[in-house]
Amino acid sequence: VQLQASGGGLVQAGGSLRLSCAVSGFTLDHYAINWFRQAPGKEREGVSCISSSDGSTYYADSVKGRFTISRDKSKNTVYLQMNSLKPEDTADYYCATDTLSICDDPPHAYGMDYWGKGTLVTVSS
Repeated sequence: VQLQASGGGLVQAGGSLRLSCAVSGFTLDHYAINWFRQAPGKEREGVSCISSSDGSTYYADSVKGRFTISRDKSKNTVYLQMNSLKPEDTADYYCATDTLSICDDPPHAYGMDYWGKGTLVTVSS
């Protein structure tokens, strides 16, 4: 099982980025995929999740209305579209799975079984 996150970068406040999480060793029909982020000196925070069963989603209150999670089963890839970015969104972003089909509310980092390497998002003011 492998997850690979990409798409981070430097963007001005109000801008947009799209993160990708390419998975291998399983398909998106099997496991829910979660996005977490960790800013310097802060705990890892569950940002969003998409279930494998019916594609239902979870968003943290801090990103609701600005971020959208989606998936492309043909590419075995999950996306996190981030709009109206704020400086407080600056963090390392990780995708992960707890090898369950549904999303926790909220997702818990300690429950994840597999992690991708982080991709850094920096939002300048």
